[in-house]
Amino acid sequence: MITATLAAIALSSAQADLVKYDPIPFTDVRIKDRFWQPRQEVNRTATVEHSLQQLEEAGNYLVMRLAAEGKRAGYKGLIFTDSDLYKVLEGVSYTLATHPDPKLDKRTDELIALIASVQMKDGYLNTWHQVNRPEGRWKNLRDDHELYCAGHMIEAAVAHHKATGKRNFLDIAVRFASLIDERYGPNGEPGYPGHPELEVALFKLWKETEDDRWFALSKKMVEMRGTHFFAAEHKTPLERYNGTYWLDDVPIHEHKEIKGHAVRAAYLLAGAADLARETQDPEMISMLNRVWRNAIEKRIFITGGIGPSRSNEGFTVDYDLPTLTAYQETCASIAMAQWGQRMALLFGDAKYVDSVEMALYNGMLSGVALDGKSFFYVNPLASQGNHHRSKWFTCACCPPNVLRTIASLGGYVYARSNKQLVVNLYVGGDLNTTVANEPMKLSVKTDYPWDGRISMTFGAPSKAGLRLRNPGWAQGASLAINGKKMPSPALEKGYFVLSGPWRKGDTVSLDLPMPALQMEAHPSAQDDRGRTAVQRGPLIYCAEQVDNTSPIADLVLPRGTSFKPSYRKDVLGGVVVIDAQAESVAPPNWDRTLYQPLKVAKKVKATLVPYGYWDNRKAGAMEVWLPLIPPPAKISGPSVPSTKG
Repeated sequence: MITATLAAIALSSAQADLVKYDPIPFTDVRIKDRFWQPRQEVNRTATVEHSLQQLEEAGNYLVMRLAAEGKRAGYKGLIFTDSDLYKVLEGVSYTLATHPDPKLDKRTDELIALIASVQMKDGYLNTWHQVNRPEGRWKNLRDDHELYCAGHMIEAAVAHHKATGKRNFLDIAVRFASLIDERYGPNGEPGYPGHPELEVALFKLWKETEDDRWFALSKKMVEMRGTHFFAAEHKTPLERYNGTYWLDDVPIHEHKEIKGHAVRAAYLLAGAADLARETQDPEMISMLNRVWRNAIEKRIFITGGIGPSRSNEGFTVDYDLPTLTAYQETCASIAMAQWGQRMALLFGDAKYVDSVEMALYNGMLSGVALDGKSFFYVNPLASQGNHHRSKWFTCACCPPNVLRTIASLGGYVYARSNKQLVVNLYVGGDLNTTVANEPMKLSVKTDYPWDGRISMTFGAPSKAGLRLRNPGWAQGASLAINGKKMPSPALEKGYFVLSGPWRKGDTVSLDLPMPALQMEAHPSAQDDRGRTAVQRGPLIYCAEQVDNTSPIADLVLPRGTSFKPSYRKDVLGGVVVIDAQAESVAPPNWDRTLYQPLKVAKKVKATLVPYGYWDNRKAGAMEVWLPLIPPPAKISGPSVPSTKG
């Protein structure tokens, strides 16, 4: 009885922590700075066209034409290839919303017309099945990705409707969603996606159309998770079934850690957070908190990405955070940002935004080259000089995911309640929205993340309060209003809280000191033990061979290393570079020798650049985690026999 009472109190407390902010759409934000604005411009002018061309070469248009013509041969691509086209169209729609382009709009409508020609009379649309195995529809939800592709189509259709006001794509999505609802909705048979994504998409469709069918369908698919549907589908005896990879091992409320396939896990948790926001289900809220803590405290890379293992594209055990073999799929960093944003909106706590920021500025950004035309699928934290970006992939999930994320980045910057504007990310530009049913116009000037000074000027009077995020890495932040310093600003859940009213022209200034910090990992993270990484503001830095005369493998950053950050226009298009007074120790050569004098470290200059920018120049080694002391030399040969009897 006591245990049940304590559990009820804990669940009630979890509900009490809810805040439920609303995100401010990216269409209300104009980014104008020298960090994100150039990346968005490259995304719009280079990545969009590159992606459309790569889709043609990869066969994405071909399979649509084959399906439209009723062909039964000639398919090119993977079983989920439709999703790549949909994600590109989603990204294209975001760019059309902020930068109308009649030619691109026309091309988009032509692609939507092609998709419409593929859709069957009952609403079904999946080129792989329509060309290869029409009789196999809905027979293998675990592996065939029909629902995953449907999710990405729905997200693209919602984005297109928001951007253009046209219903041509949205109507296709609604017809397909209606078919799915008829089969798997609240009155239908059991079923949910092998690869979560549809859950989030249906939530967006519900918000866009205000049709409660889509909320109910999303809710059913989230809450059914873990009922071992895939075991039944594949006739696997429960005693031999392990559904961890698909997040189908335990009921959704019982998850204790983040596990399985990394992207699937974070997408599912994002859907669970969407649902918890509406239902305030205390068990779902407690689960989200448990799993978040496990992810942040034991299973996330310092760069904000997740998923250490290539074999399952996901998780293994706590503290398994390798460097050279880190998988850290670009899509997983994006999924982590999506989940983190929803947690921040649900709980109103800045700690969740810290993780969103790390994922976006590091794990995601490394996934695309500066020219916007080549991409990482895998993002290791060390390289011997042989890991490079590719123009596209057979499994091309990551490039269009980067495209849509950068295009809609403004949607991560702000949130609002009925009384307050919440500033989550510090991005220069203009905000033109409404808060508390009043116009909110804000002009933000900053050189963040190169510099921690932010100035926000009101362009219209407002009664709304302000909540300004104080990042977890920031120590000694200072605030001023109209030039007058605030001695002890109120701090709540990681936000500085300022009350209105504001007059037009009022300015709030925030100064976040940005020293370069030596970071260390928990000692259980074995690959990072005895090593240090460098963080400045939200950016993780790395050493690339192209910047250093000493071999990267020989560099040592002892405790107390002094750092000198400086902005360099001639490096990587303009970045803050960190020069360090480091040491270099060449490893001893143990060939034909048993003992030799200890090598003396040489004082050298080490140069570090942001991890998100690496591999954009001459190929060479790279390291995020550098030794604090010279590591012992690695030796090969016969092992020493044991003396124990």
